[in-house]
Amino acid sequence: MTTLPKNERIDLELDAGWLAIWFNTPENRNALSDELAAELRAALEAVRDDRNVRGVTLRGRGGVFCAGGDLKSFQAALTGGLTRDAASTMNKAGGELFRLVNELPQVVVVLVEGAAIAGGLGLACCADIVAATRDAKFALTETRLGIAPAQIAPHVIRRVGETAARRLMLTGARFDGAEAARLGVADHVADDANGLDAIEADIRKAVMQCAPGANAATKQLVIDAKHLSPDQLIDRAAGIFADCITSDEGREGIASFVEKRKPKWAE
Repeated sequence: MTTLPKNERIDLELDAGWLAIWFNTPENRNALSDELAAELRAALEAVRDDRNVRGVTLRGRGGVFCAGGDLKSFQAALTGGLTRDAASTMNKAGGELFRLVNELPQVVVVLVEGAAIAGGLGLACCADIVAATRDAKFALTETRLGIAPAQIAPHVIRRVGETAARRLMLTGARFDGAEAARLGVADHVADDANGLDAIEADIRKAVMQCAPGANAATKQLVIDAKHLSPDQLIDRAAGIFADCITSDEGREGIASFVEKRKPKWAE
């Protein structure tokens, strides 16, 4: 049985093996405050090893996804004498959260309406699948504020490529959902929130046809492929394949195909 933590700044909805995480501090445009980030991290860690949870959706209440870092808390910290070491520690915590989203074994979907600014855009770039409304507002505002998009830069580069990432980050670019699709930030574009719901329903339906263990293994292989040599990657892929095909899940998948029936996870 899946056990989820209690929260004040996010809402959790677990339905038929899918966890929807709603950012719920619309008064600050769902900014990634320390408190919201901690609750998000706890929710993701609670389901990370739970194969009964097949997918996770991130979205925001109040018609906005996420405005990025909590700049008021940054100002308060600077006023209070924020040291370089403390700033580095704070930033590393953000990087660990982005890595958790990126490497989560489940399929991660981000639905963007309203704004996805700075770290909010970074979260989107960590997802497996992104859908946005046509009029959604994306921005990489860090350099306009005198800071660097430090922890989100690798995820933006991976999502759109180095050439586009340089242009977007070094100009503090702002763009809408339609442009996000052209850049590769968004995979799907909808006219409104109802359209996002329909896209998500189709994604959930497709994911539920896939074996949860095989999806988790596939995501791990994608991550490993970035840093292994060709020989290491062949060995790693062979090991993952062997683990999958000899598992109960692999045996069930092959048997269901031969017997012309749905596998148990898709029933």
